Amino acid sequence: MKSPLTLEPLFHLGPVAVTEPVVVSWAIIALLGIGSALATRRLAVLPSRGQALIELVVSTIDAQISGTMQTDPAPFRALIGSIFLFTLASNWSSLIPGVEPPTAHIETDAAMALIVFVATIAWGIRVRGLRGYLATYAEPTWVMIPLNVVEQFTRTFSLIIRLFGNVMSGVFIIGIILTLAGLLVPIPLMALDLLTGAVQAYIFAVLATVFIGAAVGERHSVSAEPKP
Repeated sequence: MKSPLTLEPLFHLGPVAVTEPVVVSWAIIALLGIGSALATRRLAVLPSRGQALIELVVSTIDAQISGTMQTDPAPFRALIGSIFLFTLASNWSSLIPGVEPPTAHIETDAAMALIVFVATIAWGIRVRGLRGYLATYAEPTWVMIPLNVVEQFTRTFSLIIRLFGNVMSGVFIIGIILTLAGLLVPIPLMALDLLTGAVQAYIFAVLATVFIGAAVGERHSVSAEPKP
């Protein structure tokens, strides 16, 4: 089995090497985008089973955002929902023979954590204003500024390591057992991998919500215009 820390390029786009996780990520993004477009092109007041399922997913995401951030979930629905669905699809792609999930490679996890990092700062500045957001680093006292700055980076790093470690270990274990025991024995572990992939996607999305919520603050209205 190939190491997740060493990647051979599949092809090059000019000077840029394109690896397998990138191609799989592109495929997942395309499938999610096309599936979303097809599923929402004919919405009705009386929903079909498919529409009811979509509405259930959206309402569940909204409830999680609202419960965590204590604010209107609408501004954050697209970001948090996309993070959850992409992570879930990436984790579950390990069940396709010959496909390694992008989240089993640290580059993908780092890119997703970077999105959360940037979104946290961007939403904090948008809602609180630049001075208001920078002031949060001095809470509860200015002595905490260095620790709060370090925390901003360490929690982003923890997002990377948590997702990478859990998904990679699952892929390795199933791969080893599949090699030693044949096709039928790993089936229970593959079912466990489905559960683990869903849990890890949920945790990643919830932590992203918590980080953004902390930057925004419960006392601030997200629907307000950006502050200078």
